[in-house]
Amino acid sequence: MFDNLSERLERSFKILKGEGRITEINVAETVKDIRKALLEADVNYKTAKQFTDRVKEKALGQQVLTAVRPGQLLVKITHDELALLMGGEAVEMNLKGNPAIILMSGLQGSGKTTHAAKLAHYLQQKKGKKVMLAACDVYRPAAIEQLRVLGEQVGTKVYTAEEEKDPVKKAQAALIEARTYGYDVLIVDTAGRLAIDEQMMQEIAAIKQAIQPTETLFVVDAMTGQDAVNTAKEFNDRLDFDGVILTKLDGDARGGAALSIRSVVDKPIKFIGTGEKMDALDVFHPTRMADRILGMGDVVSLVERAQEQYDEQEARRIAKKIAKNQFDFNDFLGQLQQIKKMGSMKDLMGMIPGMDKALKNVEISDDAFKPVEAIISSMTPYERTHPECLNGSRKNRIAKGSGTTIIEVNRFLKQFDQTSKMMRKVQQFSTKRR
Repeated sequence: MFDNLSERLERSFKILKGEGRITEINVAETVKDIRKALLEADVNYKTAKQFTDRVKEKALGQQVLTAVRPGQLLVKITHDELALLMGGEAVEMNLKGNPAIILMSGLQGSGKTTHAAKLAHYLQQKKGKKVMLAACDVYRPAAIEQLRVLGEQVGTKVYTAEEEKDPVKKAQAALIEARTYGYDVLIVDTAGRLAIDEQMMQEIAAIKQAIQPTETLFVVDAMTGQDAVNTAKEFNDRLDFDGVILTKLDGDARGGAALSIRSVVDKPIKFIGTGEKMDALDVFHPTRMADRILGMGDVVSLVERAQEQYDEQEARRIAKKIAKNQFDFNDFLGQLQQIKKMGSMKDLMGMIPGMDKALKNVEISDDAFKPVEAIISSMTPYERTHPECLNGSRKNRIAKGSGTTIIEVNRFLKQFDQTSKMMRKVQQFSTKRR
């Protein structure tokens, strides 16, 4: 999402490249360029000006050490100010209550219903909560059915009561059911409109008054830029919500909403939607986002995702097989599937420092593993556990069965062999070190 902003900021810092010291002239020139970059990213003008004024003030107040180049110092100052602009630290949700009640608000098309289900999935998988969803959008014909289908996908109970047409009474009835059956969290999905209107505001305010949520979240589409910030302000004036879920951050949004929303409404971004899958919901970490904007990657998030998929028992089993030179195609396929569960390849690559720049204009498809999976799936159980048995006729049969060519099969087998050898060397090295 922040590709264009990252490029512009990198160009801005080059103004100071090679300069021996920070002066008012070269800082003013750099800061002016940073402000242009922020405005091009659709950041609120007042926010952009205040931000660059703080960067300039801190830069001119710094004494540059001989080991630090002026450009490096300004990158550090800009990084810290970006993180502060977006809130400084991640903010947890308030899950107190019996049950905790989360009220979802936002315009139609922002991804509110989808993110209600994503949030349910997150709370179940990562917080161990028993969650119930309540379908309180009584206007959009497909809203109840959509939430029911999504609820089934994530394994969450959905309260529908389709005969009830009063959203306030429906939310109250859902709360009674959640308490009766011992749910930890109730997530209430509400109606949206194509634009803000008085009826919509009165209705959601009435729901909030009736069920007294512990957490009111505003869901907004990052692709709408400054409109997202303006909408957030109007909702906050009426609802006084607790936090924001910013959706579609995997799209081509310029990033202005993520950078402006905290300073304009003074409410934290708590989650970001990073894809279409139900697990594509991340806690928003301002410092990590600042790292990514400035091309520093996000190794912490990458490690966290890897740890979520890490199975200690499976890792020991694989290590033993590698040590005995018994690593086979079933093991290889299992490793691929673990990587896929971590998220989209483009998103994962973006977390590695410098990769965004290195892979610019390179299309990274999530289907990249499909030919490999097809090749392995076309093998017999014996072939999967005995890689050495693959002769010419077997390879021909596998190529036909997987819809690939003999060249692609041979290429994969060579890669598999190289991977196996490399893993064995790493294993031997780590054993010697111990």
